[in-house]
Amino acid sequence: MNAGTDNAAVLDLSKYPAAQELVDRCSQFFQEVEDLTPGKDLEARLNKDYGPGNPYYEDFCRLVRQGLEEGWVAETELAGRTYRRGKITLPTARSRYFSITTVYMESEAEFSGQYHAHPYGEINCVVQLDPKAELQGMSGWQGAGWTSPGPGTHHYPRVRGGALVALFFLPAGRISYKATPDMPQPIAI
Repeated sequence: MNAGTDNAAVLDLSKYPAAQELVDRCSQFFQEVEDLTPGKDLEARLNKDYGPGNPYYEDFCRLVRQGLEEGWVAETELAGRTYRRGKITLPTARSRYFSITTVYMESEAEFSGQYHAHPYGEINCVVQLDPKAELQGMSGWQGAGWTSPGPGTHHYPRVRGGALVALFFLPAGRISYKATPDMPQPIAI
């Protein structure tokens, strides 16, 4: 794994109608959440109002699974086939200036990915591929649903219990691989 970098290529949406559909659906979702700040309050709201059963959540899961089958979700290997990333789109007017990225992680035991920081926060839609798979967010472990680390937070993305895809949205596409675990978390945590 090449620590400290994000070498995934940006997807050519013109090759994949379902990827274009995902960007369109995400853009509709962003219209509803673009003025909300990532963090614990947004995480609770997303899990309450946009969790499993919500049309956005269900569409995101359907399209991510289709993308895995078609090969456009998380196509760049970071540490073999069990830890991959793919950039669906960079921030654009169409995406309300959020980037859209997919990360595939698979491990029964706890597995840690690349340490990183969220300068403006992050919104993660957790798409379970295995029913016991969980992603660790700043508030703990999350199965089907959402995590939303606040601005300035940093962590190892962690998975356990099987395979999942983190469909994540970054305001202005901001992510940093310069953070280290010994750095203090923001007071807002």
